[in-house]
Amino acid sequence: MADKPVCSSCAFFEDHHANDDHEIPDAGLCRFNPPVTQPVADAVGLWPVVKESDWCGHFAKEGLAA
Repeated sequence: MADKPVCSSCAFFEDHHANDDHEIPDAGLCRFNPPVTQPVADAVGLWPVVKESDWCGHFAKEGLAA
């Protein structure tokens, strides 16, 4: 089966370190929605961390996102 609709093959997936100093294996950042806000005013927003095998209804094949 070619190009499964999973996060690792989505145009909005960034294969990157998690939101802090340690790396989570087989994970990346979802760039579809804006960063998630934090409970304190001086904290920065964080991009949602997703597993490569996760999926959602916003999947867009790499190279086709507009």
